[in-house]
Amino acid sequence: MCGIAGFLDRRLSYKHPESVLETMASRMNYRGPDDRGVWFEKASGVGFSHTRLSIQDVSAQGHQPMHSTSQRYTITYNGEIYNAPELRDDLLKSGMQFRGRSDTEVILALVEVYGLRRTLELVNGMFAFALWDSHNKTLSLARDRVGIKPLYYGWVNDVFLFASVLSAIESIPSFGAEIDHGALGLFFRFNYVPDPYSIYENIHKLLPGRVLTLRQSDTQSTMSVPECYWNLPKRDEQTCENVSAEIAVTQLDELLGDAVAKQMLSDVPVGAFLSGGIDSSVVVAQMQKHSHHSVKTFSIGFEDSRFNEAEQAAIIANVLGTDHTEAYVSVQDAIDVIPSLTGIYDEPFADTSQIGMYLVSKLASDSVSVCLSGDGGDELFGGYNRHIVGDDLWRLKNRIPSTFRQVIARGLSSISPQTYNSLGDIFDGVLPMRARFNSPGDKLHKLSRVLSTSTPWEMYQSLVSQWHNPVQLVSGMGNPEVMADQHSIFADSGTIGEAMMRMDLLTYLPGDVLTKVDRASMAFSLEARVPLLDHRIIEYANNIRMDLKVSRGQGKWLLRKVLQKYVPLNLFERPKMGFGVPVEQWLRSELRDWAESLLDPVKLQQQGFIDPVPVQKVWKTHLSGKANHYLDIWSILMFQSWLEERQNSNTATFQ
Repeated sequence: MCGIAGFLDRRLSYKHPESVLETMASRMNYRGPDDRGVWFEKASGVGFSHTRLSIQDVSAQGHQPMHSTSQRYTITYNGEIYNAPELRDDLLKSGMQFRGRSDTEVILALVEVYGLRRTLELVNGMFAFALWDSHNKTLSLARDRVGIKPLYYGWVNDVFLFASVLSAIESIPSFGAEIDHGALGLFFRFNYVPDPYSIYENIHKLLPGRVLTLRQSDTQSTMSVPECYWNLPKRDEQTCENVSAEIAVTQLDELLGDAVAKQMLSDVPVGAFLSGGIDSSVVVAQMQKHSHHSVKTFSIGFEDSRFNEAEQAAIIANVLGTDHTEAYVSVQDAIDVIPSLTGIYDEPFADTSQIGMYLVSKLASDSVSVCLSGDGGDELFGGYNRHIVGDDLWRLKNRIPSTFRQVIARGLSSISPQTYNSLGDIFDGVLPMRARFNSPGDKLHKLSRVLSTSTPWEMYQSLVSQWHNPVQLVSGMGNPEVMADQHSIFADSGTIGEAMMRMDLLTYLPGDVLTKVDRASMAFSLEARVPLLDHRIIEYANNIRMDLKVSRGQGKWLLRKVLQKYVPLNLFERPKMGFGVPVEQWLRSELRDWAESLLDPVKLQQQGFIDPVPVQKVWKTHLSGKANHYLDIWSILMFQSWLEERQNSNTATFQ
């Protein structure tokens, strides 16, 4: 992977533009420590910078920014195109010449022959890039179909800027660090800042599957909106109904095999993250199937059995015959990571599994330069509880008269989550596997909120929200929408569960899951690949019946059947664990002093972003043990830690 950045400055505002580009590159060095390059064209005012992590064609022929053969196009590119060898062969047959073997050169050649739009439709991979067309005087930004790679853009004093990381944009002279209160409120609701927002005003993330093109003469008011070049196609109902379960298992197995084989191609060592769950196990099974040697796999373990997946991962690794490495981390090991988190995430990010992802990336980076991950399986094949119970919840709610719903909701919320969890522990041993849930108390409290919703969209938002009323927490938040077409997604989808899966694919996946994987892996110059998000698999999953995803109260049915061809069923039939750590306990003990400092009400009041009253309420309740508010608190801590780090490292004043 790499880091990209640059600007379009038609007024030539910077006295030393190459120095500005060098500074932007220096902020991205960890994303690409193997090589660095800058390019500036004074006549157009366009400049690119690039830091390179050499994966394919590690020679100097892959140096960027790179010019096309005709010199018409210049690119700075971050990503991997997995079908580049096939595309290169086709181009060679048509007479195209190549200097090296990099996929960057393939992209430029495709643009020369087919144009940008057709190129984006042809490539299979993860990417974010900027392309300058010297003939038409246009700058185009493009991001891959599902947002695996990041790309920020925006205007600062009539200069158009873009970068893989916000810190590169922050390095620009006279950058004004004005926090977007609406985006901050969305962060507290979802634990991440959703696309297309960023934590700063006037700086955005390019939405997945979009391309943005600017003319040299464009200003902020005249630039066009990003254009969609890929979206999930409408389901072919006839084909969908005619595919049997047996055929679907075979088809998906073949698709997964081809996607994994393509993503194993590399000029440097390749491995895989292995948690022992269904998604990572099916990826590793395919890797081992297509490998002539034992695949290197990596997992971490925790002393707390509620969060420890290392034992399960080791069992799966043994069955598949991988070269497995595991590391058990202490409480102190995990806590020591926390100060580093705000430095690797461009904006506030509060998924607690970021700690585990950071640790396993560090472990893997000692042995390999590329790691395959199983992310995406939940969003595509119905892996979250809301996908499984969404339709039943909606039907149940509507069968209860509205007056009784409120009574039931109040009754459910009157008992603390800890009490429910204690009861769950008592009955856990006698309940069937599909009836067991981690943290049943939290889920019952979510149910109480669901009973108060009036539309499927409101129900979904209730299920995925952390702070349910962020407008009471953040002053001047307003009411920004996550997606403009959110209501139509629920109207057009076959079931509520399918609509939730689609929403997760479009929002939670790029905003949370893929952000976590990209930032944690790149912190160690490790390239993470996600074969389940090959667009052919996404389109296939979108075109199969819901009963092949969720069956008899169990999600990911089709993935389970594929995995069963390689691993005995009894080895992976267990409750979903996720990648969490016991933050709720640490906040009451080892992390308490750190948290108290960041949550100081006087400090919050002076900063002016967060109302200290609700913060102190949940903090005191959490400390008392009467309720578990660690996720609410963690989001506040991650913002405060991010804000403190930015204030210490930048000269800009936050407003």
